[in-house]
Amino acid sequence: MGLGLRSALAGCAMTLALAAPAMADGPGVGTPTVVTTGDSAISGEAGRWAGNTNNESWRTDALGSTAYWDTPTGEAIAGCHRSKSAQAFIGGGVVGKNLACSGARTYTHGTASGEDFKPGIDFYSDSQGRQGQALALQQYAATHNVKAVVVMIGANNYGFADIVQRCVTNWLTSPSWWKNYCSDDSDMTSRFTATRQATETTNVRNALLNIRTAMTNAGYSTSQYKILGQTYWSPIPRGSGFRYSESGWDRQNIGGCGTWNRDADWANDTVVNALNNTMKNAMATSGITNGAIIDLQTALNGRRLCENTVGLLEEKGVSSWTSPGAVDKTEWVEQIRTVSAVFGPYEVQESAHSNYWGQLAMRNCLRQAYNGGAPRGGNCVRVANGLNAQGEPQMALQ
Repeated sequence: MGLGLRSALAGCAMTLALAAPAMADGPGVGTPTVVTTGDSAISGEAGRWAGNTNNESWRTDALGSTAYWDTPTGEAIAGCHRSKSAQAFIGGGVVGKNLACSGARTYTHGTASGEDFKPGIDFYSDSQGRQGQALALQQYAATHNVKAVVVMIGANNYGFADIVQRCVTNWLTSPSWWKNYCSDDSDMTSRFTATRQATETTNVRNALLNIRTAMTNAGYSTSQYKILGQTYWSPIPRGSGFRYSESGWDRQNIGGCGTWNRDADWANDTVVNALNNTMKNAMATSGITNGAIIDLQTALNGRRLCENTVGLLEEKGVSSWTSPGAVDKTEWVEQIRTVSAVFGPYEVQESAHSNYWGQLAMRNCLRQAYNGGAPRGGNCVRVANGLNAQGEPQMALQ
């Protein structure tokens, strides 16, 4: 081949290389990504606060007033509370995308004028540009290399906030010698009948199937990603595990956990179990072949609200959340606040949610579930005191 011909061919190759468009990120191509979907338990609600105190709020304010901003100037959807400490952001070269929203149910609601919009795990779309989480996932996944989609949903279908409010109200308005339990109120017990649980299992299963449809529509095969269904953690101990007596007012006035012992047992034995069986059964009956469960039910045990193994900062002689050992001495669940949340900086919707430490604990487990790009399920548990190299509680996915 002559020098002139070789030069000409080389020039053509260079021209073709320059003209060829760069391959865009998408299914199986580009930086690996984890997407989280669901409600407040995974959006990062209460993730601003590291522990609880009845003294100055700055002592537990880990993230400040912009904690829930997911855009440079505020929240993309007001009230979703997608905190910077949310578990989606596992790092290590993996992009985290948080599509979850506080208050979300399996279906979109709050669409009327003046209501708080809450995207469900569906394909809702309207003229205002608002979308359900499944549709948002579909559009995002088409241009990103999504390796895992985490789904944590169902609590608001059962009315979690109403249950918490009823139990605290009943505690506050009845004396210890004539207890008014929430666990025997008919409008509470009716939420957890076999029929109701079957209905909600169907709703959660449909949400999981919507995730699968979104990923299929975005161009994914089932071998390119995994759907990780996530269960809920227990926020309070059983009655015998409280550090405040049932009598007197300390349980709410100091601890922010006004609940009768019997109702605390019911919350653990009935409510949390129902929520988690709903997700487990939904996944098991969905026909999804690339699914797994991350079980968080006992992840916060030993660090729950008002548990006798931890305390408020001032009860444990801890000056602030940054003090040595604060993570092991204080609570990972936010107080149930009433009057103290009226004027801020606390917000009522943060009540009984996993706080900064709890969010980072879940993030640690999600990183292990991501498993270097080969996602898997498991049981998330606390295994040691202290923090890991990422500043997270020591957890294991077993």
